[in-house]
Amino acid sequence: MNKKENDKLISRVLQDWYRQHKRSLPWRDSKDPYVVWISEIILQQTRVNQGHDYFLRFVEKLPDIKSLAEAPEDDVLKIWQGLGYYSRARNLHTAAKQIMEKFDGVFPSSHSDILSLKGVGEYTAAAVASIAFGLPYAVVDGNVFRVLSRLFAIETAIDSTAGKKLFAETAQSILDRENPGNHNQAMMELGALVCTPKLPKCAECPLQTVCLALEKKNVLAFPVKKGKIIQKERFFNYFHIEQNGYTYIIKRDNSDVWKNLYEFPLIETDEQSDLLMLQANTDFSNLFRSAGKICFQHKLRLKHVLSHRIIHADFYRVELSEQIAFDEEEKFIKIEAASLFEYPVSRLIHKYLETI
Repeated sequence: MNKKENDKLISRVLQDWYRQHKRSLPWRDSKDPYVVWISEIILQQTRVNQGHDYFLRFVEKLPDIKSLAEAPEDDVLKIWQGLGYYSRARNLHTAAKQIMEKFDGVFPSSHSDILSLKGVGEYTAAAVASIAFGLPYAVVDGNVFRVLSRLFAIETAIDSTAGKKLFAETAQSILDRENPGNHNQAMMELGALVCTPKLPKCAECPLQTVCLALEKKNVLAFPVKKGKIIQKERFFNYFHIEQNGYTYIIKRDNSDVWKNLYEFPLIETDEQSDLLMLQANTDFSNLFRSAGKICFQHKLRLKHVLSHRIIHADFYRVELSEQIAFDEEEKFIKIEAASLFEYPVSRLIHKYLETI
């Protein structure tokens, strides 16, 4: 059997397996590019069982491009709250506005136009183009990297420039150009259900007879990775200020984590600190310099793990006897304490709010 025939066999067997074993998911089999787009963005860096309810909630509240484009950003972030990687939600919002302005509210149908949308990379463009419009573009995500690396025993690192190019070419070479959407979904589904990272179900795999890694009895050696992500530790100290039914929050407006989400006044330190250490901190003195009698109570310590950071957070409940005056540059917002849950916040802040 030559390579072309082998590639066709792989795709045919894969799609036959997919038709019998695919999971019933609310976005599956939809050709609506908006639905496909939203589902693909939600499922980036997110498990299906977690993304399922977020998807349903998102399309219920924002059922089309127009409603997403016109929604306030705070509303979009609130729907997204707890899902993490909030830049995805902000990019969706911006891209919807792009579609309204540049494409008259109609989701673009060419691969290059889809790729021009904010937050859309090669993977998402290929997924939407193939599933919604039947265009012959192969997807390459974590699941596909794993399947291809084992199937062809590819020793080139997936996180290298050469590796990314090789895997993209390999994925494209076995793509069923007549049924690219089904083929792509079948590849991803096989990686999610059978060709899993640590406990692959090789005995159940429809491609076991042509899998080179299985033939070599070293399936777990693939995929090969060049480097490991280094996680930086950071130390956050939050102050939940309470006074006569009011509290203070601030919107993160920099390029750091949780951009445009709300949080309590924060002092970041170089190491984990207790209240005595904080009181010797200049930022602490500046924050509370105009306050009268203050009562501090340490409420909670949490460890929050992100892809590139490990955040150690301490939460302090602060009761004030007098009105506090912050500098305008602080940009703190005074709100009714009861309205805290109306604002989009990070999962870390939400965990704290669940305890009060």
